[in-house]
Amino acid sequence: MTASYEVRGNVAVITLNNPPVNGLGFDTRKAAAEGIAKAEADATVAAVVITGAGKAFSGGADIREFGSPKALAEPNLLSLIAVVENCTKPVIAAIHTVCMGGGLELSLGCHYRVAAPGAKIALPEVKLGLLPGAGGTQRLPRALGVEPALNMIVTGEPVASELLAQVPGQQLFQKIITGDLLEGAIAFAREVADQRPLPKVRERKARFTNPEASPEAYFQFARNMVGGMSKNFPAPLRCLEAVAAAVTMKFEDGLRAEREGFAQLMLTPESKALRHAFFAERAASKIGDVPEDTPQRKIEKVAVIGAGTMGGGIAMNFLNAGLPVTILETRQDALDRGLATIRRNYEAQVKKGKLKEDKYQQRMALLTSTLNYADIRDADLVIEAVFEELSVKEAVFKQLDEVMKPGAILASNTSTLDVNRIAGFTQRPQDVVGLHFFSPANVMKLLEVVRGAATAKEVLATVMAVAKKIKKTAVVSGVCDGFIGNRMIEQYSRQAGFLLDEGCTPQQVDRAIEKFGFAMGPFRMGDLAGNDIGWAIRKRRYQEKPNLRYSKSADLLCELGRFGQKTQAGWYDYREGKRDAIPSPVVEAMLAKHRATLGHAQRQIGDEEIVHRLVYALVNEAAHLLEEGIAQRASDVDMVYLTGYGFPLWRGGPMCYADTVGLFNVVQTMQRFARNPADDAAFWEPAPLIQRLVAQGKSFS
Repeated sequence: MTASYEVRGNVAVITLNNPPVNGLGFDTRKAAAEGIAKAEADATVAAVVITGAGKAFSGGADIREFGSPKALAEPNLLSLIAVVENCTKPVIAAIHTVCMGGGLELSLGCHYRVAAPGAKIALPEVKLGLLPGAGGTQRLPRALGVEPALNMIVTGEPVASELLAQVPGQQLFQKIITGDLLEGAIAFAREVADQRPLPKVRERKARFTNPEASPEAYFQFARNMVGGMSKNFPAPLRCLEAVAAAVTMKFEDGLRAEREGFAQLMLTPESKALRHAFFAERAASKIGDVPEDTPQRKIEKVAVIGAGTMGGGIAMNFLNAGLPVTILETRQDALDRGLATIRRNYEAQVKKGKLKEDKYQQRMALLTSTLNYADIRDADLVIEAVFEELSVKEAVFKQLDEVMKPGAILASNTSTLDVNRIAGFTQRPQDVVGLHFFSPANVMKLLEVVRGAATAKEVLATVMAVAKKIKKTAVVSGVCDGFIGNRMIEQYSRQAGFLLDEGCTPQQVDRAIEKFGFAMGPFRMGDLAGNDIGWAIRKRRYQEKPNLRYSKSADLLCELGRFGQKTQAGWYDYREGKRDAIPSPVVEAMLAKHRATLGHAQRQIGDEEIVHRLVYALVNEAAHLLEEGIAQRASDVDMVYLTGYGFPLWRGGPMCYADTVGLFNVVQTMQRFARNPADDAAFWEPAPLIQRLVAQGKSFS
């Protein structure tokens, strides 16, 4: 049973028990409704308490039923709430730990609510491009007040129960109970057992916490604010209108408006993309041939080789998670610079109020440094973050192989190099794995976990768990040049170069892809990362792939010493201390001269072509990655690009976007690009996987 029923004296207790967060799936809803019916039929029962087992009251809908007929089967959530609300005996929600989404909506259908301090209360549906669909937009403003309720609903962010209990005039919580919540809830139930009429949130008037507020003026102000902050996301404004309905309409009319809004949002591409991303993030943590019960190694001490930008950022992740870190460098001056950077990063957070002084001191106390490999021999996990050159990696891993204890995990932060060759520098290839952090490593969510041919399953299970501990989204990749993200970005960058050859300016390309929703276009991104880094990678690839065509414009740029922001000159010009990208006459002249040598007639290229050439280049290369088994699933590719490369969240990632456009249409467009003599026709041959999916009328999803 996913909900239990027991009677304690004259109080019936219904306990939701559907791990991990007591999701309100069909069986749980049915058992809870049956519990209310039992309590109604038992003359000895005077009141009912609903609570949750384990670490949640309820996290809302059971995601395992999402989109299935079971999600709507009777009793659906609306029906269950009606059963609770219409019970002739008082029903008390005993809320603890997590009460979100449908869980909060269920509690709002109860006559009373008591809560433990520290419970996280939220209606997070907006993060899936939806609005609460079981009365949340109608009941929460009536229980809490319009302003705080609207803020919770349009942001979806959790708020601690004790803070909500302090809202003036609120009726969300009748009591905050310290100590044993269930015992306190039962005692409260006995206090109110004989009180009539039973209070119903739906019968309250939605009121403003500011009694002088004008509803019309308030909601117009809110529309301006929410509209400005939620560009490209329709759900926040629909949430606002549903809350406005709670103020201006009768309860049943407002509930109907809420359901209409929910149904309409379900069909939007933005909601589909957000839901896709939600499930993709959960799927990414699963590795097909690594069972969930695979033993894990203990990770209690971490070492990082290299105190540069990446090494320092990597170290901060583990310090933030409470794990001691030793940073190793070869020179004292480099070590001192790295430690000073970490200190500055933390001090900036303290200054902005994002980190308390005592937390800063605790984290720095966990950090030690050394110039001697012998000082890291007891680390459970060591991550190499040195220069991206195979010979440099070789020297490091041979040294690690000599000094590290048996069973230590040896990880490389390489972004493109062969992890199997790196593992071959050791006598323990089963312990070697790639952990590719993205810069800045203490900020970016993505972590590519690169699985070598010999990497042990327990090593994979361990690093996936570690990724979760340091709050990263881990995606597993096989071994190839560039793994998932950088192998795809090579094709994206090649297309950006060809666009310059045909007449585009860097700012035109960047503007088009940024309008599409990317955080940064390819040329601004190159200037930020350092154009010399891409140059070094291309030089290696020219030798390894002599037949692959590239535009020479990026090489010409680097020959001018224009490496990007760090030299105040790249594809754009930069002023001292500023990041504003200023179009460069030098670059325009360089490109004009280069085009003349190619003999290309300059042509006008529209934004749509720019976007599709860049994005479909990602899609086609990703399809090859899937075919080769480098990526496990299409949604993993989307997670890489959503969390590591600035792909617009509301489009769901390149593969989700291709599905939205339709793979048939994608293929037609690719075939048109192949006919362009200035482009690489061979690349635009649709990957075999895409061809099969189109032939079968299927999509990546």
